[in-house]
Amino acid sequence: MSSNRIEGAAHKAAGAIKEAAGKITGNENLEIEGAAEKVAGDAQNKIGKAQDKLADELKK
Repeated sequence: MSSNRIEGAAHKAAGAIKEAAGKITGNENLEIEGAAEKVAGDAQNKIGKAQDKLADELKK
């Protein structure tokens, strides 16, 4: 499994926590930062999935 998948999932989870904390506390900057981190984590996770798929194809 690509490290990008693991790191991306971790960033996505951290972003969700920051976003929720920002909503609860009324901290708009934290909410925006969390949303951005979620998007970045999702993109990183998708890159990792593509890397894994490519590695699987090359093994064939």
